[in-house]
Amino acid sequence: MEMFKYMEMYDYEQLVLCQDKQSGLKAIIAIHDTTLGPALGGTRMWTYETEEAAIEDALRLAKGMTYKNAVAGLNLGGGKTVIIGDPRKDKNEEMFRAFGRYIQGLNGRYITAEDVGTTVADMDLIHEETDFVTGISPAFGSSGNPSPVTAYGVYRGMKAAAKEAFGTDSLEGKIVAVQGVGNVAYTLCKYLHEEGAQLIVTDINKDAVKRAVEDFGAKAVEIDEIYSVDCDIYAPCALGASINDQTIPQLKAKVIAGAANNQLREPRHGDVIHELGIVYAPDYVINAGGVINVADELYGYNYDRAIKKVELIYDNIEKVIDIAKRDRIPTYKAADRLAEERIERMRNSRSQFLQNGHHILSRR
Repeated sequence: MEMFKYMEMYDYEQLVLCQDKQSGLKAIIAIHDTTLGPALGGTRMWTYETEEAAIEDALRLAKGMTYKNAVAGLNLGGGKTVIIGDPRKDKNEEMFRAFGRYIQGLNGRYITAEDVGTTVADMDLIHEETDFVTGISPAFGSSGNPSPVTAYGVYRGMKAAAKEAFGTDSLEGKIVAVQGVGNVAYTLCKYLHEEGAQLIVTDINKDAVKRAVEDFGAKAVEIDEIYSVDCDIYAPCALGASINDQTIPQLKAKVIAGAANNQLREPRHGDVIHELGIVYAPDYVINAGGVINVADELYGYNYDRAIKKVELIYDNIEKVIDIAKRDRIPTYKAADRLAEERIERMRNSRSQFLQNGHHILSRR
């Protein structure tokens, strides 16, 4: 991997390698863009096959956070950390405190949060060494578990997508096929059930499926059946890449709107579902509730203020759909364009400000 060539191609700002021999810390911090503000993105802990794979994942995820934060209207850039290791057996206090010191050394350019493989308890350890961390325990004045807020944002975004497909944002009577019934999806199912939607669910965790069946009257199907069920909305809420060559021909839904990250296996699959007339709510737009929620901690967390911002995910999905129509492009491309236009406006504004300042000084 030609690192600088890759960073230049996608305009990354910084890549930081962090190691602490005593604790076993091997971390990679990727900062993609800070045009809108400090880079915010979670810390993922995973057993990567190679160090190169870990670096690539950090870079890819950091860029995704730039776009997510931009579309969400946050004054934050995009960054991400990956820690190489097994989150079930390799964690220790020294590791996260050492990592916290590395974050502190960046002096606010990067702010972290929990992600796959890390927890609130891990963030609390990082907080022992730096204030540039969100998603810590509520005892410290933070927002706590982001899953319910993420679910509410997905619910709001789903209604906006439904309005485009069905002419109304009411989900009453709509059949929603939910792939994965984890923490976020369970709360999403609760919102959908309360509005009168009919639920079809699947998950590798049979207890999670049983809970949804008992609590919401959901119909359970096998893992591979969820794509082909008769439904109005398909909600991918498990692992990514569920929209692919194998699943697209099976889909009967008119809307795809769910909480999972990286839902398209390849960008071209976004083109395919667009050609089929399926309304797709781009993943990083609709699932931004969690990052909106933790970002509010930077101002002194206020739940009501955070929820009002999360409700705007409805408006953001509408903006994406409007751009898609305006430019005659699929919604996944329209989401990127919405993010890029906001970043470019800020760059131009900053450049103009600097030029004006230079002219004033030169006249003196």
